[in-house]
Amino acid sequence: MTANRELGRSGLHVAPLAFGGNVFGWSADEKASFALLDAFVDAGFNLVDTADVYSAWVPGNQGGESETLLGKWFARSGKRDKVVLATKVAKWAERPGLTPDNINAAVEDSLRRLQTEVIDLYQAHEDDESTPLEATLAAFGRLIEAGKVRAIGASNYSATRLADALKVSTDYGLPRYETLQPEYNLYDRAGYEKELEPLVQREQIGVINYYALASGFLSGKYRTPDDAGKSSARGATVVKRYLNPRGLRILQALDDVASKHNATAAQIALAWQIARPSITAPIVSATSVEQLHDLLAAANVALSVQDVAQLDAASVEG
Repeated sequence: MTANRELGRSGLHVAPLAFGGNVFGWSADEKASFALLDAFVDAGFNLVDTADVYSAWVPGNQGGESETLLGKWFARSGKRDKVVLATKVAKWAERPGLTPDNINAAVEDSLRRLQTEVIDLYQAHEDDESTPLEATLAAFGRLIEAGKVRAIGASNYSATRLADALKVSTDYGLPRYETLQPEYNLYDRAGYEKELEPLVQREQIGVINYYALASGFLSGKYRTPDDAGKSSARGATVVKRYLNPRGLRILQALDDVASKHNATAAQIALAWQIARPSITAPIVSATSVEQLHDLLAAANVALSVQDVAQLDAASVEG
């Protein structure tokens, strides 16, 4: 497996794939969630990413379910020390925004649900332009000083706002965002590569990107309009967004490269991201241990320069 990588300049080191905890309490119940976490950690991986809002969108849920299940697993398994724990604040209607008061209340809630004394990576789930960056970063800084948080990160920030935040950190002597969590995959490239990628490379920011498989499209699951029925939750949306000449060209390239490596399309799509110098650990989700092991195998796929060039050429926009 590819060697562990540092999350920015945080001193936290992670394996090259992260587990997305949005499934806990949604498409994975308690038993399935525990099995997935055990399998993930036992395979040598360590970064688990969740958020206080997960999974408030599920009928009957309120939010906090993912963190609660993760906390139960820590208590039952005794494996807290094997996990780099990442969670987020700002997007949940119960704890919205990035004011100091909200951050202080939200972190206590998260620590209680997670049954832990410290969050390794605490992330701003989305930007809050109504709150001064200095106030937000100072609040995060106090949590670090109190030993409740080890490092901080940003999710869904524009390049301009991330650069502004980094400048505020420098100017005021405050902790800086060590990570960025953007949408990024072989199909959705421009939003990250154009402005964010040069910035994170220049500033040595770790990147843990979401939608790494484009909602399942890059697994090859959706190849015709009829395949929309394979997922009642998102099949129609995926087909409408990705099933076009460029999308089909990308799938063909994934198939070609996969055949050379005796791998799956999903493994190649993830291996392409792992090989990109600016990416620290793409986030993957799974609802079965079998599916998880299939995705984790991507960390053992070593793409050649020619493989990367073929995938790049197939996915060029325009």
